[in-house]
Amino acid sequence: MVNWTLPMARALFDKPLLALIFEAQSLHRQYFDPAEIQISTLLSIKTGACPEDCKYCPQSARYKTGVTAEALMAVEKVLAAARQARESGATRFCMGAAWKNPHDRDMPTLEQMVRGVKALGMETCMTLGTLSGAQAHRLAQAGLDYYNHNLDTSPEFYGEIITTRTYQERLDTLNRVREAGINVCSGGIVGLGESADDRAALLVQLANLPEPPQSVPINMLVKVQGTPLADNNDLDPFDFIRTVAVARIMMPRSRVRLSAGREQMSEQTQALCFMAGANSIFYGCRLLTTPNPQQDSDQRLLQKLGLRPQRHRALADDTEMQARLAEQLLSADTDAWYNAAAQ
Repeated sequence: MVNWTLPMARALFDKPLLALIFEAQSLHRQYFDPAEIQISTLLSIKTGACPEDCKYCPQSARYKTGVTAEALMAVEKVLAAARQARESGATRFCMGAAWKNPHDRDMPTLEQMVRGVKALGMETCMTLGTLSGAQAHRLAQAGLDYYNHNLDTSPEFYGEIITTRTYQERLDTLNRVREAGINVCSGGIVGLGESADDRAALLVQLANLPEPPQSVPINMLVKVQGTPLADNNDLDPFDFIRTVAVARIMMPRSRVRLSAGREQMSEQTQALCFMAGANSIFYGCRLLTTPNPQQDSDQRLLQKLGLRPQRHRALADDTEMQARLAEQLLSADTDAWYNAAAQ
């Protein structure tokens, strides 16, 4: 495994853009089907009143953003949302709670959610804040596939964005998740006001973990009125594309996901991100409390680019179903694909 340094990462960022994208796409093809996109859906299972002070987050209790605090959702409502996500083509269902950390009293409910979503044949992911070792093991025993805990930015810039949780606390949670046998989902946000060195340093942190995250979400800041970053300058789309490409090169076996911020991205920007090695998206009208492209627009974009959703794992061994889905994909009948996949 490569031991990445900041100068090595900066050398990648400094490459001519088209050469960088070509290198990222070439490496991407060694480990993944370049025409396949993994689709995830994210649901806020506990919204608002978070005690953290993350300057980008509309769910912080410290900022007036119009987000209404809600209690932890009932298991039945979460499973109903998971079924709808599955019928829309998602293969992974992510559940996020606006907590600094979950309380042990909430663990039985969270475990029921994991087991229920698993029973639908979907991959499960949660993001709940800091986890203790015992909590990580409980979620692992319930069958949790992925745990999301982003590093957000570089260690050097982190204190400008968050003061209520240290960088080391985030690394400790990732270690506990990994030791429990859960796949790690961890990435960051660009457009916070960070420098190119900060973006490079974030990717160095991720790539040099004991094992790189299996899933790496790259988020573009969604500026929300009421948060301290609401008036940040817009990020140049090419800087975002560069970040995706360098993430692909530094973590070639990881799924690199286009996450928050796609609502602001043109189809052309997203297409270049896919060319640069992104092979996962969040799908649906909202990401926790911020907008996300509607499902039908995503379907049209994938169809335009000749990309296809990753098959539902419950269908992986069904040869007859595979043949039928392949025929429908070749005819570009996207609606028929989703209807068949939902059966």
